[in-house]
Amino acid sequence: MARCLCGQQSDVPVVVPLNEDRILKVIPDYQTVRDSHVLVAPMTPAEKWNLAWKEVIDPFNIASAVAAAAMSQADNETPKYGVGAAAYGERVGAAIGDFGTQNFLAAGVFACLLHQDPRYFRKGPSSRVVPRVLYSLERIVVTRQDSGRDAFNASNILGMAGGIGLSNLYYPPGSRTGTVMLSRVGTSLTGDVMGNLMSEFWPDIQKKFFHKKK
Repeated sequence: MARCLCGQQSDVPVVVPLNEDRILKVIPDYQTVRDSHVLVAPMTPAEKWNLAWKEVIDPFNIASAVAAAAMSQADNETPKYGVGAAAYGERVGAAIGDFGTQNFLAAGVFACLLHQDPRYFRKGPSSRVVPRVLYSLERIVVTRQDSGRDAFNASNILGMAGGIGLSNLYYPPGSRTGTVMLSRVGTSLTGDVMGNLMSEFWPDIQKKFFHKKK
């Protein structure tokens, strides 16, 4: 990670590698730039695709898809593939497909085409809690261009919409309704909100409760 420059921002952009630290030692947090008070260099297209790929193949995210498929199978929820081992396999595939397509479209395709940075830049502990919460919510629809300026987060919104639209290729007919699509929009936005909040506040929680005082 980039080092803090004691409140002074260097004129030389700092290349910040993907964050390999995990929330609670389990949840991947690749996309978070923990110290965004330095001048952070934009990601190259290859780095954006690498971020998308790492998130899709991460064991925690795959395990989450398997667990979500199990819960869906238990109550025969959307997507309604039915019951049995074959149906469960289809649910697992659909869950991975849902996450994978949205992620690849947002962090890969549209982030490259629109020159937007798919990372989350923390506001950090120098600000109060409420402004940081509001900032986390704002970053759902606001992102950083490769130029460093803020802009509408079109890559995330288009990635989400495109992924949900593509699910019609593998969802059963009974699960291709407008109600299902809207429900998935809500689920995706909720996941984005929770992800941003964890990215913003986890380093503070980690420092306070999980690091021994020197």
